[in-house]
Amino acid sequence: MKRLQELTKEINDLTLKIEQEYPELYQFLNENPITIPCCDHPKVDTKNFSDYLDSLKQLLKHYIESHEK
Repeated sequence: MKRLQELTKEINDLTLKIEQEYPELYQFLNENPITIPCCDHPKVDTKNFSDYLDSLKQLLKHYIESHEK
């Protein structure tokens, strides 16, 4: 499994790409349910970051597929 630092960089890079290339999608990232913690002190680990990265990738993939001309 990837290290937390690598996952953070990938998340950051993908978020930046979405912000720059798909600003209409970027506005909805704050509403992504996976970013809402389920408890007061959520556990932060590579699994959570990996899941979040996967959710961003899926969101972008779905958006591109549904908005292609």
